[in-house]
Amino acid sequence: MKIALFGNPNTGKSSVFNLLTGLRQHIGNFAGITVEKKSGSFQIDNQQHQLIDFPGVYSIYPRSKDEEVVYKVVSNPKHPDFPDLAMIVVDSSNLERNLLLFTQIYDLKIPIVLVLNMWDLAQKRGVNIDIEQLQSYFPSISIVTTNARIGLGKDRLIQAIKNHQLIAASNLIVEDFKLCELENKKKQEEETRFRYQFLKKVIAEIEIVEKTKTDTLSRKIDKILIHPIFGYLIFSAVLFVIFQFIFSFASIPMDFIDAQTTNFSNFVSNQLPIGLLNDLICQGIIPGIGGVIIFVPQIALLFLFISILEESGYLSRVVFIMDKIMRPFGLNGKSVVPLISSVACAIPGVMATRTIADWKERLITILVAPLMSCSARIPVYTLLIALVIPKQTVLGIFNLQGIVLFGLYFLGLISALLIAIILNLLIKKKEKGFLLLELPSYKMPRWPNVGINVLEKVKIFVIDAGKIILSISIILWALATFGPSGKMENAEKYVRANPSFTQLPEEEQNQKVASARLESSYIGIFGKAIEPAIRPLGYDWKIGISLITSFAAREVFVGSLATIYAVQEDGDENLRLIDRLKAEKNNKNESIFTLASGVSLMIFYVFAMQCMATLAVVRRETNSWKWPLIQVAFMGFMAYFGALFAFNILS
Repeated sequence: MKIALFGNPNTGKSSVFNLLTGLRQHIGNFAGITVEKKSGSFQIDNQQHQLIDFPGVYSIYPRSKDEEVVYKVVSNPKHPDFPDLAMIVVDSSNLERNLLLFTQIYDLKIPIVLVLNMWDLAQKRGVNIDIEQLQSYFPSISIVTTNARIGLGKDRLIQAIKNHQLIAASNLIVEDFKLCELENKKKQEEETRFRYQFLKKVIAEIEIVEKTKTDTLSRKIDKILIHPIFGYLIFSAVLFVIFQFIFSFASIPMDFIDAQTTNFSNFVSNQLPIGLLNDLICQGIIPGIGGVIIFVPQIALLFLFISILEESGYLSRVVFIMDKIMRPFGLNGKSVVPLISSVACAIPGVMATRTIADWKERLITILVAPLMSCSARIPVYTLLIALVIPKQTVLGIFNLQGIVLFGLYFLGLISALLIAIILNLLIKKKEKGFLLLELPSYKMPRWPNVGINVLEKVKIFVIDAGKIILSISIILWALATFGPSGKMENAEKYVRANPSFTQLPEEEQNQKVASARLESSYIGIFGKAIEPAIRPLGYDWKIGISLITSFAAREVFVGSLATIYAVQEDGDENLRLIDRLKAEKNNKNESIFTLASGVSLMIFYVFAMQCMATLAVVRRETNSWKWPLIQVAFMGFMAYFGALFAFNILS
């Protein structure tokens, strides 16, 4: 069977989904629309069933992309995702609001299992539900009580699925229930009010509240966590701890992965015969795969913390307190997590936008997230600041180089907010965005759910984004390996013919040969070709090649400069590279790396969209190449003209 999972947000729908499917899950988008489609499979009596977890909505009448998906599916029996059975998950402690969606789907005559989830929470709040009386109002459904977070109720769910076809369908109790036409908003409002009147009557008969806890533990905690002052301070402290953790611990497995990738590449290179196949595998494919999996520790750690915050109920509070600040920029409270995540890496930052229900606000967040200075920019900033910014203090206590580094991060943040304002004016939609949010009760994270969520996000990146990253890595290798017939060989002969060449150490000889061949390769020729365009920024063709290669990842810029300037690898590489760059002259005997050109490069890297991994993820999250190309265009425009302005002002 094809089984659909419906429910309001924060009813435990994901817990029910995880309870039934475990790790047999697939994440994608609904056909033709950028709304997450989570599907999974499970077996009952050796029969395979498909479970589709639809977005959490309050009504099937579409006010958002999520509700539009639900409406299109349930109102069209010919839709490929139309279910044989609907499982509607409700919060047992808040029946009146939750049952609105249930009655709408019930009137469509779709077989239903009504899942009264969070049964324990209802009991704690003194809420007792007369299930037999509820069943009398809706006799054609199965009703199951669960506490899916801790695994209670799975057997009852399976039994209800097995028995659903045995339940005879009956006529509706209230014949006046009719779903309204999509365009008739007024009738939808009238019909919704009518449903609530009916539900109030039902709730009065089936629900007995023994005691009312007006000041629960969650409310007491909220007095501090969503306080207009303490709330922001506590959130800042939480973020500080999270990113300290990520920066401190992600580097260990990332360094390990990097080292193992290099070792494996060297091992394979030694096993294969010297030749083109060896180079393709060891310089193209293996580094390409390494460029994918090296991000896994950051992504896993970040989503581990996000999942813990979400499972505990705290993330909803963060969204609540930040919404008022973010809304003037065309964003909402849920944009905060992706933007802050992007300081570590834009890849998990973009992926974290899936929590934003409004498509326009999600899209703006995706488009501006890469403007937040990520950790990949740090090697570039460090090199350039050490190269052109003097070591001195300001006002006797502030380090000038540290001030410049802070300024680069601050420039990224301000530009992200300004671009968000512009995009908010340019991107049109029919209805104004809003934040509809519940503050769920605080609870201990359910670790299996956290683990499944982390695995989902890692799998999405490795499989979907990884295919594109690997492809581009191979293309870059090919452009750097091949050149016009005989040109690279002639360049190598010219270098070797220099009388001083034989006096150099073998390591430096190899570097000089590599530099000469790179200059004569297709990518080197392209660097020469674009030199007239980048010369106004203060760059030469060598910097141009480094700009091109750093499209793979920004930090590649430093390694490319090291290769093109034939710097030895042993010893303090950065220091030698700085000395070599400081001594570099153009054909007019003028220094290439000055304060003007150095700051120009820093500005360029603040704005430029030079990360194919991020592009791949943006492509996946928007389900189109349109938006990543627009992103490359406006960030490239900002990078070029920002660098041009800086160079001319400082020259």
